Amino acid sequence: MKVFFRTIHLYLSLAAGIVIFCSCLTGTMLVFEKEIEHTLHAKRYYVQPQQRRLPVSQLTENALKQVAKAKIASVMVYTDVTRTVEVGMIVPERKDKKQEAGKHVKEKPTGASAKKGKKDKDVARPNLTVFVNPYTGQVTGQYNHRESFLYSVEMLHRFLLAGKDSAGDMVVAICTLFFLFILITGVVLWWPKTKTVMRQRLKIKWGGSTKRLVHDLHIVTGFYTSVFLIVIVLTGLIMTFNWANQALFAITGSKLVKEQPEQPKSNYTAGTEKLSIDAGVQNIPAIKTADYYTVRLPRDSSATYGVIVLPQGAIETTADTYYIDQYNGKVVGEQTFASKSLGQRVKAMVKPVHTGSVYGLPTKIISFVVCLLSLIFPVTGVMMWLNRTRKKKKPAKKLAVV
Repeated sequence: MKVFFRTIHLYLSLAAGIVIFCSCLTGTMLVFEKEIEHTLHAKRYYVQPQQRRLPVSQLTENALKQVAKAKIASVMVYTDVTRTVEVGMIVPERKDKKQEAGKHVKEKPTGASAKKGKKDKDVARPNLTVFVNPYTGQVTGQYNHRESFLYSVEMLHRFLLAGKDSAGDMVVAICTLFFLFILITGVVLWWPKTKTVMRQRLKIKWGGSTKRLVHDLHIVTGFYTSVFLIVIVLTGLIMTFNWANQALFAITGSKLVKEQPEQPKSNYTAGTEKLSIDAGVQNIPAIKTADYYTVRLPRDSSATYGVIVLPQGAIETTADTYYIDQYNGKVVGEQTFASKSLGQRVKAMVKPVHTGSVYGLPTKIISFVVCLLSLIFPVTGVMMWLNRTRKKKKPAKKLAVV
């Protein structure tokens, strides 16, 4: 039986080894993406706190002055007194840039726009973030995620730089599935018959020969990281394949909701002016104790303010959403994380578990170390395969002629 598993392990590794190595390398780089950005551009994200904060509406006006023909889509406000306010903007792009961006991200229309068969420009995602000092109103920097180095790393990690729904996307997805079988067969092949053999396979013999060291690096580190890698791969599959996502909801006994619920409307009356952002969030007490809140501006006269509130210490994907009438400031709807189905709550944890951010710095360090160690497998695996190949091809000794 082990011969069968060894064959699967070998040929799947040879087929997907390069892509797996690439995914692990880029994954290692992306674990501390935020920390890298905040360290390299500290003046963009952090300010010296002062006594009085300016109104958010004034901060957005200052941000608009910096970018021509821009439209404000959202505003993110932190309760941390040292953080800047982040204003998400939609900036018209040149045709060549749109074509380039389209290779990486293809947004699918939703809601009413989907029925019309075209994308609603008003619901497009912000493509520029402007950072504003909440005390002075001074713009501290601008950031376009699509133009950053780490965005290219992410696109390499997810799509081999080919874009969503491309051949590169399919290759990464298939290789991720292969990686799951490689890990499972690796554990089966590692499993020892006796306790003596187990003790040998739990530690690396650093003083052994090169071949022994390569062998130990492959199987010992493989064993210690296999559980973590299986979890990372499974979460990657859920984010990649529809059948894996459907399986998650089936296991949790939840109904799969494919579309976002229809948002409530504002009660518009002629001659009534829209409330400012500051007045719009006053009826949400939760923002006072939140880590941050994000306000999505109304798309039209009948839409609402969408206020996303992340409770203190909560995981980023577990925020609550409130819908505010843009004319009277009343809460006309809400979607809290606790009110979601079990399947939706579990699904919200998939990405944080995959990226290692689920419990902050400790799990990020674990994820970083695991991804770093996983780079050993493709290298040592190829070395072991080449050693076996050379043995088979070694010529037989010629008989001496008398």
